Parts: sequence; structure tokens; C-alpha cells
Amino acid sequence: MIEAHDLTKKYGDMYAIRSIELKLDEGDLFGFIGPNGAGKTTTMRIIATLLNPTWGEAYVCGNSIYTKAKEIRRLVGYMPDFFGVYDDMKVIEYLEFFAAAYRIKGPARKKRCEEMLNIVDLDFKRDAYANTLSRGQTQRLGLARTLLHDPQVLLLDEPLSGLDPRARIEMRNLLRRLGQMGKTIIVSSHILPELADICNRVGIIDRGVMHVNATVAEVMKQVRERTILNVAVKQDIDRAAQLLESHELVEAVDMHDGCLLVTLAERVEDYSELASVLIQNGLSLTLFREEEVNLESAFMALTKGMGEKI
Repeated sequence: MIEAHDLTKKYGDMYAIRSIELKLDEGDLFGFIGPNGAGKTTTMRIIATLLNPTWGEAYVCGNSIYTKAKEIRRLVGYMPDFFGVYDDMKVIEYLEFFAAAYRIKGPARKKRCEEMLNIVDLDFKRDAYANTLSRGQTQRLGLARTLLHDPQVLLLDEPLSGLDPRARIEMRNLLRRLGQMGKTIIVSSHILPELADICNRVGIIDRGVMHVNATVAEVMKQVRERTILNVAVKQDIDRAAQLLESHELVEAVDMHDGCLLVTLAERVEDYSELASVLIQNGLSLTLFREEEVNLESAFMALTKGMGEKI
């Protein structure tokens, strides 16, 4: 759906982005993460054909940004980080205005606008003036406008910026729903927790350089050097700890809040026999699972010292 190869943009001697490589398939929800000024907006504007790169190539649904810009604009919905609304327009009028710009005509226009209001949960604000909406409602209205022409690809630049906690949750749920509809989505943010639980792929960019571009699972794997298990038993936790410590698959055992934290030896992936050892020795398991790595912790580990490397 989206491909970029050696995508580079220079302003004089300064690189806004440098040698960006990207490949996203249908239904991917790509979290584009980096500080303000890292190059996220530049990349998205190039993919949307709103900005020409200095060199490199990008494709949207097989269309080149150089030769098929009009086709790409029909396929892409781009939501900038800041956009205005017209003070004298009601919400439904605002959407109908942009639907007309997309050449959606007659009854189909009205139907499409009503459908978009329903998708972004703004039905109750249908007849309110656009300039009376809260920040979160305005963002949802902007997303409804972006969806009017049913784009296959969504480029959403900081859609969660400036929202209160409730509005952030509502927007994240909406993005998750759009991903389930098969849309390919790039959503940028400089705050990782905003995207951590909704993306299946993540890219980390800083000073124009993409340092990480992988699935969330691959990012976790890069960070974790050893697998850690959380183990709990009904009784005799000290005996369970001794049994596990003496096993060849185990490197260390620690106790925390009545639970054993079992660090496995390097490159151990199959640890099922540890559960069997405990059960065969008469211990009843109440917990036996692999500890999850928090994506925010992974981000901090992967980007440690990043600024010094550039």
C-alpha cells in the first residue's frame, strides 16, 4: 500500500529527512514516533504529494508520487496537525462543503456526511456551529472530513495532540476501528504512550533519520535480552524457587510480591518443561506466563544515546 525508498528532503545543507525506507501493507497501523521537528510531517507530506523530495521515491497503492499525484490524492486522506474550521458553518454544512469539493453529489453527499458523523460519534453535534466544538470534537470533525472520499490510506499528523485524557481514549478507539476496516494508517506523535496500544508497526525517527522500523513484536524482541517468567504457586514458594534455580534453563530467580520472577538463560525459547517440573514435584501453579515488555520501556532502551549517534 505504501512504499518509500531512500526518501530524502534537504533545505540547503540541512536534511529534513534522510534515506527513509518504509513498507506498509493493507490494514497496517503505523505509529510514527519522534520529537517535534524530527521529520514526521515532512515524510507524510511527501507521501501525500504535497511536497517534493530532493531525491528518493515513494509509492501509494503502486502509484509513484512523481507521475501519479492525482491518483494518489484520490486514495489518500491527509489530516494535518493544525486545520481551521469555518466560523459560520454548522458541522453538517462543513462536511457537505468538503464532500462537494470531492465531487460527491446529490443524495449520496448527504448520506456520506451522515455516515461520517456516525463513525466519529459526532451525530449529537450535527447542527452545532463548527467553531463551538471542543478540541477533541474538532479533531474528530477533521477526521470525518478526511474520510469523506473513502480513502484507502490515512495520514494523520498528531491527531491526539492537545486532547484531554477522555478525548485521547476516544480517538485511539476510533483509530483502532479504522484499522479494523482495512485502512492503512500512518499516525504520528511525539508521545509514545498515545500510540503504544493501537499500532502493529512502529517507526522511531529523530533528526530526519529512521532508527527503528519494525513490528511491535520485533521491537520488543530487540529490547529483551532474556525471557522473564512470572510464576506463582499455591504453597511452598521457597521450594518452587529452589527447583527453578537448579534447572539448566534458568539463569536467576527473584521474588517480588509473592511471585517469582524467573530469568531464563540466553536464547531459551521453549520453557514448558519448567511448569512440568513444578507440577511433578507436587506444587500447584496459579500463575505461569511470560512477562510483557512495555513499548514505552522498549522505546527508551532503543533510543538511549540516539542523539549522540547523529
